[in-house]
Amino acid sequence: MTYDTESPYHELLDEEMKSVRPIKRYLVPLLFVLVVALLSGCSDQIIVLDPKGPIGESQKDLIYIATILCLIVVVPVIVLTGIFAWRYRDKPGNNATYKPNWSHNTKLETIWWGIPVLIIIALGIVTVSYTYKLEPSKPLVSEKKPITIQVTSLDWKWLFKYPEQGIATVNYAYIPEDTPVRFQLTADSPMNSFWIPQLGGQIYAMSGMAMTLFLQADEPGEYYGSGANFTGRDFAQMTFKVHATSDAEFNDWVKEVKSSSPALTEEGYAKLAEPGSAEKQAFSSFPAGLFESIVTKYAPGGTHHQHGSADMGMPQPPDPGKQQQTASTADNHMAHSSAGH
Repeated sequence: MTYDTESPYHELLDEEMKSVRPIKRYLVPLLFVLVVALLSGCSDQIIVLDPKGPIGESQKDLIYIATILCLIVVVPVIVLTGIFAWRYRDKPGNNATYKPNWSHNTKLETIWWGIPVLIIIALGIVTVSYTYKLEPSKPLVSEKKPITIQVTSLDWKWLFKYPEQGIATVNYAYIPEDTPVRFQLTADSPMNSFWIPQLGGQIYAMSGMAMTLFLQADEPGEYYGSGANFTGRDFAQMTFKVHATSDAEFNDWVKEVKSSSPALTEEGYAKLAEPGSAEKQAFSSFPAGLFESIVTKYAPGGTHHQHGSADMGMPQPPDPGKQQQTASTADNHMAHSSAGH
């Protein structure tokens, strides 16, 4: 390919290129500095990469592995694009071989098809293994007994109930450190997404269903949580704090709530469930079977759907009707026994 160096168009092109070179010289460094400056403000926001529990740690590993595997393809493509564009640009004195009918090279096609296929296979293996490893309802291995927290998504607030401790809170929760926590989630409002980034991934809270999520905090701290789903006007206010403390501090907090907080009645819950944001609240007790009644309210046929467990996994208050039926059966049995003797 040859050029007419005496052409006026060639002279004009040279002048334009000379005027562009100084701009190109400073444009790339300027863009780099600008990107670094913008990303520096995100350092405290990427809390998902600063996990404080075993589930969050495994998810961070998965993110890193997937990112590295993808960069094996992305980085060479970006670098080679720049190299090819520069090396094979149209320029004076370019005597490159002209092959308009070239279409195939076995070695090159083996490389640019083989490597992506291997990476996809590796990604598939890693993703499947971590999917089973991080099943939300899978209990965590620990010497400590897990505690249960029943979470209800409302418009636009979170209600946390502790069935074993008999207390409830709004928009905040306490958990003992280094102890598995079994969150049971449902919704008395549109479907939402429960997420504590530093402890683990999100799971949906849906009406008519009781979802199960096991998490654990390995160290004391205050962890940010939110509803990661659009649910209407005040969805941005659906944030909460999870405080991980020592066992002694957790027990002291439970005692304090029991002694200084009002009870949550059925009327109080109905008012709490009304659409609107809410401040932090604590309750010394709540109606028995409240979580189950919320679930069955939306379930077809009045039965709840449980994810990851055969039952709700909590002590149930005695059913007076069932007790009466049992007592009646026992009395009839005694009467028949007496008649037989």
